[in-house]
Amino acid sequence: MRAAVIIEKGALPLVREFPEPEPTEGAVLIDVDTAGLGGWDVLGAYRTGVEYPCVIRGEGVGRTDDGRRVYFGERSVVPFGSWAEKTLVPEAEVWDVPDHIDDKTAIAMGIAATGALVPLETADIKPEETVLILGATGTLGQVALQLARHLGAGRVIAAARNREALTRLKSSGMADEIVCLGSVNDVQAHKDAAGEGYDVVLDVVCGQPMLDALKATRWGARIMTIGTVAGRQINLNMADLLFRTLSTVGSGQWPPADREKIWRRLLTIWQKQNIKVDHLEFNFDEATKAWQSQAAGPCAKITAKIR
Repeated sequence: MRAAVIIEKGALPLVREFPEPEPTEGAVLIDVDTAGLGGWDVLGAYRTGVEYPCVIRGEGVGRTDDGRRVYFGERSVVPFGSWAEKTLVPEAEVWDVPDHIDDKTAIAMGIAATGALVPLETADIKPEETVLILGATGTLGQVALQLARHLGAGRVIAAARNREALTRLKSSGMADEIVCLGSVNDVQAHKDAAGEGYDVVLDVVCGQPMLDALKATRWGARIMTIGTVAGRQINLNMADLLFRTLSTVGSGQWPPADREKIWRRLLTIWQKQNIKVDHLEFNFDEATKAWQSQAAGPCAKITAKIR
């Protein structure tokens, strides 16, 4: 079969022939229709324990042998993945897609949207509170802006480095105000946008950007860190955290049945709230280009039609 394959550590994926997966007890063979690509696919491809050659993991939508149309997350049985004509996925990670949900929406409401909803609900947003989405221009950030509003936020602020993408978020109504990071004084920029202070921060990047945003929070603020794009280590002045809480929240290790329930809730929210996400579609043969785009920060959900 044809697949986007990483042959060694540090190599870009190339579309080439790769052995097809064989039927395995406890796993489902899937003919892939649409593959997704996210930040963790790029970051995780070279983590300790990866065996090469391997297919890009990714999320996807496809068909089982009995004709079911299904979504699956980035948990294909090693060394397979979504960027291939076929993949093999543990049964519990294979979820039926409702007929009215298109492939792109099923994928966008998967890992990214789940990663936004869980920490925002954990933060317990109160009516009229001000919520900052730090790292707002990616798929997770775009969904988070809209979910924060859905959960009752009074003001929603988008912060990231791409001014053009931030401007689009404000023009579309997703964000009430924006903070373009990398200014002469990011702390002051946050304070100008925050008014009396942020009540909730959904932090997708960590590092110095999180520390800067923390200085614009007020007493009772909840900072939910879910990503480390800007760095895994921080030099935190505990005085800045006084009367605030800092939590790390993730959903990736939750049981698949729980994650499926969240995903189905998000499909309902997507329909009722008209959740919007920017998409960037590539051809299957453009796997290398798609990978490079994801590594550069595409400000959109990347997908590719496999069939």
